[in-house]
Amino acid sequence: SAKPDADLVVKALDMAYEQRGRPQNVMFHSDQGSQYASRSFRQRLWRYRMTQSMSRRGNCWDNAPME
Repeated sequence: SAKPDADLVVKALDMAYEQRGRPQNVMFHSDQGSQYASRSFRQRLWRYRMTQSMSRRGNCWDNAPME
């Protein structure tokens, strides 16, 4: 895929989750890209019991604490 899409980010999340030994109490922070707001991605976060965090639109400073 030439651009990130929901299937790509779900697969990346699956890989990270498994490679890190199925971690608990994870917060997943992202921008408001459509791939992160997709139903399939949100369902996967729910399955892994991860909390989703999104930066506010047009506010790059929201990412500073996460980085």
